[in-house]
Amino acid sequence: MIRRKGASEIARLISKGEIKPSEIMESFLRRFEETEEKVRAYITQNFEKAVEEAKKLDGKKPEGKLFGVPVAVKDNIVTKGIRTTCASKILENFIPPYDATVITRLKAEGALIVGKTNMDEFAMGSSTEYSAFFPTRNPWDLERVPGGSSGGSAVTVAVGSAPVSLGSDTGGSIRQPASFCGVIGIKPTYGRVSRYGLVAFASSLDQIGVFGRRTEDVALLLEVISGHDPKDSTSRDIPVPRFTEEIKRDLKGLKVGLPREFFEFDLQKEVEETFREFISKLEGLGCEVVEVSLPHIKYAIPAYYIIAPSEASSNLARYDGVRYGYRSEKFSDIVDMFSRTRDEGFGPEVKRRIMLGTFALSAGYYDAYYLKAMKVRRLIYEDFMKAFERADVIAGPTTPTLPFRIGEKVQNPVEMYLSDVLTVPVNLAGLPAVSIPVGWVGNLPVGGQLIGKPWDEATILRVSYVWEQVFPHYEKTPEV
Repeated sequence: MIRRKGASEIARLISKGEIKPSEIMESFLRRFEETEEKVRAYITQNFEKAVEEAKKLDGKKPEGKLFGVPVAVKDNIVTKGIRTTCASKILENFIPPYDATVITRLKAEGALIVGKTNMDEFAMGSSTEYSAFFPTRNPWDLERVPGGSSGGSAVTVAVGSAPVSLGSDTGGSIRQPASFCGVIGIKPTYGRVSRYGLVAFASSLDQIGVFGRRTEDVALLLEVISGHDPKDSTSRDIPVPRFTEEIKRDLKGLKVGLPREFFEFDLQKEVEETFREFISKLEGLGCEVVEVSLPHIKYAIPAYYIIAPSEASSNLARYDGVRYGYRSEKFSDIVDMFSRTRDEGFGPEVKRRIMLGTFALSAGYYDAYYLKAMKVRRLIYEDFMKAFERADVIAGPTTPTLPFRIGEKVQNPVEMYLSDVLTVPVNLAGLPAVSIPVGWVGNLPVGGQLIGKPWDEATILRVSYVWEQVFPHYEKTPEV
C-alpha cells in the first residue's frame, strides 16, 4: 500500500522508475478523501494542484532528495499562492506573495505541497481546539484531541494523507501532538532551521520542525530544511550533518539521563509505566541510564507564560486592519477601527496571551516579570548543560497524560498550559528534542521525549532509529 510507505522509500521507488510521482500523489489524494471529513486535518488542501504537478514530473529524470514526495505544511508557514491563515479569522483570506525558506528548500529538492494543516490560532494552544475554523480530531479516538498547536500536521502523518509534514514548536507544539498521534516529531536546535516565512508567535522560542512515521524520513526532511539563511538573523551558520547516515550507528555505551524532577510532576500512572518500560528496553540495547537533576524546571511554565506572551504581544501588533488581513466594517475613527478589528479578528486564547504579554511589558512591570523570567530561562539552560556533563541524551515522557477529550480543558487555561510542562523547558534552553512512540495504553499512543545537546539532533535521531528496529511502531496505523 503506497500510503504506508515513508518519504525516503517513495523517493527511492521514483528514482528507480518503479512508480510514477502521479501514482504516489493519487494514492495520498484517495487517503485524504477517505479520512479528512472525520479528522479535519487541513485548512486548505492543495491536492488537485499537487496531482497536476506530479503528472508533469512523470517520465522526467528524478532530481532532488524529495522528488515527487508529498509534504503537508502547518498553516503558519507562508506558501506563495496558497492561502496561509494561521487558523485565524484575521488572516482568513491572506495569500502570501512569497515562500518561506523551508518551502523554497523543499521545492528545490522536488517535494510537492499537498496542503496547509489546521492548528491552534497563531500556534497558541495545546489541542488544536483554538483554531478559528474547526477542531482537528485524534485519529486513534475521534473524541480526543490530537495535541497542538501543530495538531493538523501530526494527524496528516498519522492517518497517511501525507508521508511527512512540517510543524512549528514554541513550547512543545511539535512534540506534544507527535506523542498524542503516535508519530515522530522533532524540534531542532534554535537557529538550525530558518524562521524566514514562519509567522511569528514568540521569536526567541519558535522553531520549524518535522513530523514523520519513520526516523529516516524525519532525518531526510530535517537535512533538507536545515542550514544558514541570511534572511533570518537568528539562523546559525553551522554545518548540517548527514542525518540520514548518522542515525545508523548502535547505542552501545550511550548515556541516557533521567531527570528526577520529570517524575515529580503529576504524571498519569499508565504514561509513567509505559515510559519506564521503554527505558528498561533501551538499557537492553546497550544504553547506560544515569540520574540527572534539572532543579529549575519547576519554574519553566511560569517563565514561559511571561516570555512567550510578551513576544506575542509585540509580534501580533502588526495585525491592525490597515495593510492586509481582516478589517472591521463598523468603526467611528482610526483608533476604533484598530480596536474592533483586533477584537473581531482574534480568538479568545490569542487575546488572553496578548493581554498577559502587554501587562508583563508595561511600564513598571518589565523588571518584575519579563527580566526575571529571562533570568530563570538562563538557569534552566545551565541546568541542562550541567546534566549533559553526565549524559549524552536526556529522556522523559513527552506529555504527562494520554490524549484528553475534546472540550475537557478548554475552560481551564492553566490546566491546558500544564500539558506542556515537560516540553517547555527545551524551548527555553533552545535545545533539540524529539518525541517518539514508546508504547500504547489500549489504543492510545504514549510518546517519549529525547533531548539532545545543542546542535546534536543526530544523537537523538539515532536513538529513535535503533528503537524502531526493535519496536516498529510505524506498522500500527489508526483505523479511520
